[in-house]
Amino acid sequence: MNIRDARHVLVTGAAGAIGQAIALEIADLCGARLTLVDKDRAGVEALAARIGAKARAVAWDLARPEALAAAYEDATRDEACDVLVNCAGIMELRSFAGTPWSLGQLLLDVDLVSPLRLMSLAVPRMREERRGIVVNVSSMAGLVPLRGSAYYGAAKAGLAMASEIARIELAPDVQVLTVYPGPVASGLERRARAQVPATWISRAMPTGDPAELASRVMRAIDAGSARVIYPPLYAGAAEVLAVARRVTERFSPAPLE
Repeated sequence: MNIRDARHVLVTGAAGAIGQAIALEIADLCGARLTLVDKDRAGVEALAARIGAKARAVAWDLARPEALAAAYEDATRDEACDVLVNCAGIMELRSFAGTPWSLGQLLLDVDLVSPLRLMSLAVPRMREERRGIVVNVSSMAGLVPLRGSAYYGAAKAGLAMASEIARIELAPDVQVLTVYPGPVASGLERRARAQVPATWISRAMPTGDPAELASRVMRAIDAGSARVIYPPLYAGAAEVLAVARRVTERFSPAPLE
């Protein structure tokens, strides 16, 4: 499926820097209806107004995955979703011992459980129609250990692994793209930097541009790529895992339905 043929695109985290950039890229490429999801109602409504009549803003709280089935059914009543972008995410940099369970649960629900729940709601129809695209925005923190992000890293690692497995299982009917951002200019990135002391390493780490990342995501969809790693400097860390990924992808047995 080509992104330009999309009929209904659902983007979570659409008020954030990356989600907004992806939504704008898609809006420029096709005439699909866009459902823009964020807890920040004002922010997502402003984006919908910028895009125009084909965009609808909805305020969902992804900390409540049990409410997503009803919300998704309402959003897709008139048109099935054929492109799902799981971009919403929250991050807190705290030691494992210093993270209360309530905060850990929140991170897991928003960054892992809710994206998987939305996939479980969207994919059956995509598979039935043999057309669909899923974009899951994970994080480099899901590939390499980052101090202070035990719950965030666990959630992003879980989302990344589920996304990579779904890509293998659902091809060629449904395209699944996994995105691994390093630092990208956003409210999340600024908040994370403010939560830890600045060091020469943190100051030297490159910070990417949301619009450039969104452009790379669109090109990856067009190319049928499996993943996007951005900024490019971080590709080396991901390549360390590439050999094991290729072996398991080639030889792991097909699951039972």
